[in-house]
Amino acid sequence: MHKTKPKMFKIRSAHNAKKYGVAAVSLKELIKKGCHFLKVSSIGVHICLYEDGTVVTEDYFQNLPENTELVLLSEGESWNYGFVYEINQVLGLDGHTEQLIDAARTLLSDEHSPKRRKIFGDILRNLKDNSQVESREDKEWFEGIHVRFKTKSAYMKYNCESRIRGYLKEVDGQTKVISNAKTKNEYKKVAEMLAEKLKAVRYNGAYFDRSEKDVHRLCTEEGWFSCEGAFDVNECTFFHSINPYGNRESRIIFSTWNLDHIIEKKRTVIPTLVEALKKKKSSEINLDYFYKLLFTRENLKLVHIVCHKKGAHELHCDLRKIYKWVKK
Repeated sequence: MHKTKPKMFKIRSAHNAKKYGVAAVSLKELIKKGCHFLKVSSIGVHICLYEDGTVVTEDYFQNLPENTELVLLSEGESWNYGFVYEINQVLGLDGHTEQLIDAARTLLSDEHSPKRRKIFGDILRNLKDNSQVESREDKEWFEGIHVRFKTKSAYMKYNCESRIRGYLKEVDGQTKVISNAKTKNEYKKVAEMLAEKLKAVRYNGAYFDRSEKDVHRLCTEEGWFSCEGAFDVNECTFFHSINPYGNRESRIIFSTWNLDHIIEKKRTVIPTLVEALKKKKSSEINLDYFYKLLFTRENLKLVHIVCHKKGAHELHCDLRKIYKWVKK
């Protein structure tokens, strides 16, 4: 029987900077070993990321890369974020943690202030950030990435294209379950037209490409992405932010962030398209509207794994009013 290979992590407590190397195959095992090394009770213990305080769940644990830095927190303890802690140590500021946290959160979450992000980015580069390097000079960042990708932006663009191609594949897959021959034929035509529209814009890969114009990308010029919050809220209340251009660990963790459909693709958009084609021809469908719902930022939100709600999106709306099925 195949056994899962344990991964190595660096773990510390909230009040002691000493780190321990711990190997574990599950979050439960990591907590048990962490409590042993740090000599604390396992009651009420939880683990978070050192860099931004994100609480680690069992699902999230499985996606963490080797040597991720973690903090073990006893019941009632909280973590004031790793970078804030480091800045505090460098500047020698005692008793001003809350102000420092507020300032850091503002710098990381304000998408309209690239100059502020640049200031904070300069500080981070002195710690563990190499986002200013775009080419393969950053050898560690490109570890495991095919040699055809010469820049970080090129790979990140491909990363986004792959996600959008995956959505198109789901649209194509629906053809197999349509029983009515006429509806199936019209659906195939729509799927082909959607594929052509996506091909023309290179599968919207610009969303993750920091070298694109700001109107096209989801990140800042430096490569910072901010969580947009769950489908039913206006913003992320946790101030989740990440720069996958900065280092290999951030690049890998970014793969756990979701491009989430506000109006759901599989439960709502695709079934509604099929329903429309039972009565109308492909030429009568408002193709642009379905295209936007399936593949563009009009219906997509970039969401941290913690903010991603996997259940049905109850939007309490009349779909017949939302979807403009037929061309006028």
